Amino acid sequence: MADTFERVMVIVAHPDDAESWVGGTVAKLAREGETVSYVIVTNGDKGSADRSMSPHALARIRAEEQREPAAILGVRHVEFLGYPDGDVEDTRALRLDITRELRRVRPELVILQNPHRTYNLGASHRDHRIVAGVALDCVYPLACTRLAFPELLPDYEPHRVREVYLTQWDNPQLVVDISSTIDLKAKAFACHRSQIADPRAVAASVRERAAELGRKFGLAYAESFERVVVEVGR
Repeated sequence: MADTFERVMVIVAHPDDAESWVGGTVAKLAREGETVSYVIVTNGDKGSADRSMSPHALARIRAEEQREPAAILGVRHVEFLGYPDGDVEDTRALRLDITRELRRVRPELVILQNPHRTYNLGASHRDHRIVAGVALDCVYPLACTRLAFPELLPDYEPHRVREVYLTQWDNPQLVVDISSTIDLKAKAFACHRSQIADPRAVAASVRERAAELGRKFGLAYAESFERVVVEVGR
């Protein structure tokens, strides 16, 4: 990646989303000295087929599981917003929460999931799409507009993000070589034990998905994105 950023924020819907989709890029950015933070919007309390598991217990487990992989990848801080899994809506409360985090952390780069429905239904879960769409609205115009959310002032002054990366598999604008961090990505994703029936199979799947994309661009392993430069002015 040619551009350098002092602060990077990854905003995703669920615990494990960051490691699954952008873990190699996160580890690479952290190795390069960027300060990376996570915002996890939902508590993941619906992600289990175990009939003995309660939503409250699962939310607690998934929060614990998220902290370990974040540390493995070099993420400095994880913020849990605590919205219910599967029930995320584009509300003022969510826009306020994400805008507050953008103004608090003041990242130059924000990494998001894709806000559009794709052929991959797992990748385009409704929470993924809604969170990404709301986060884009917060990046511009809400985080950088002083009169938006006046209750955030003076503690959280407006902030303008420079760039946004959206996960993208078809005709990506930006391909990141994660060959040096694929081991960290696989190790980090394996920490989400409540979501993994067969750790070896999952690790192999993580590698194969990154290798399949990498082969298209002459790389061993890759992650890919649509790159959005946030224009100055309205």
